[in-house]
Amino acid sequence: MLHDTGKGAGVKRAPEQPAKRTRRQNEVALSGVPLFAGISRKHLRRLAAESDEQSFAPGQIVVEEGMPGETLYVVLQGQAKVMRKRRKVGEVLPGDFFGELSAIDGGVRTASVVAVTPMRLLRLFRHTLVDMMTAEPDFLLKVFDGMVARLRQISGSGL
Repeated sequence: MLHDTGKGAGVKRAPEQPAKRTRRQNEVALSGVPLFAGISRKHLRRLAAESDEQSFAPGQIVVEEGMPGETLYVVLQGQAKVMRKRRKVGEVLPGDFFGELSAIDGGVRTASVVAVTPMRLLRLFRHTLVDMMTAEPDFLLKVFDGMVARLRQISGSGL
């Protein structure tokens, strides 16, 4: 417990910030993303080093349908609803990821994601993914495999 010694009375202190995530924690979070299934530890370490954490309050828009996007997000904590044309079409929970299409092609967002609870997200930028896909064919193939698996999951067919 912190006791007031009388010094600095009336001084406002900034709210305590959560501890900064370590590269290793980011690596573990990214290793659970199906898009990155099978990528090398070296590639996971680089992604982790290039990622950062963002926080969102309930009701905040994380990404907005129709707007340009260049980031992929991994949900570390919290819950959000996925909206298309103002209708809820899904939700994201810890361990889920979203924004992969815009992160790969730089195009507009295909849905909005709105925080329902306080959220902590790991953010990865397009330039990191593009640099790695350009320089590392093995990484490109693994991400491509992950994208195909995601499309099959979403479409519900193996055709």
